[in-house]
Amino acid sequence: MAIGQFGTALQDVLKRTGDNRHIAGKVANVDASQIGKIVKGTRKASRPVMKAAVEHYDDGQLFLAAVADVSGGAFSPWLDNVDLHRASVLIKTVEEMKEVLVASGQAPISKTNEQITDAERHQIKRLLMETVEAITALTHLVAVLCKEYSFSWLGTWKEHRAELKVKKYLK
Repeated sequence: MAIGQFGTALQDVLKRTGDNRHIAGKVANVDASQIGKIVKGTRKASRPVMKAAVEHYDDGQLFLAAVADVSGGAFSPWLDNVDLHRASVLIKTVEEMKEVLVASGQAPISKTNEQITDAERHQIKRLLMETVEAITALTHLVAVLCKEYSFSWLGTWKEHRAELKVKKYLK
């Protein structure tokens, strides 16, 4: 049984870049056999290995796999059975965002938890699920656009963080 998602994502990145396990090992400061075990799914990648690989390869899929492994899956999974052409992803993202807008108009979020009925709780749950679906779509849109147009995944997020600090949303 495979351990985590990072190994599969690393294997995909190595195929795309043409790198082999020896190169990936040098990047992550481990030997090629450990990379082989990670890629095969028989060994979980350590955080330092994931960090080094994510920073070196600067790939959205690899980043999402690392986050999934570290968080126990509490983030957008990499969708590996969908059309990831930039236009398809954009169309799906717009559709998901529209669904959030519809659900947000129906969810009684002005009420407290103690004030809502079971039917209203269901509406709030629907909003929650539509929002998570939109986050997944938006995350894939960022990854696809970064890859397609040679933008840095990490650079994009660093720039975003800097803007949040300027706006005083972060300390």
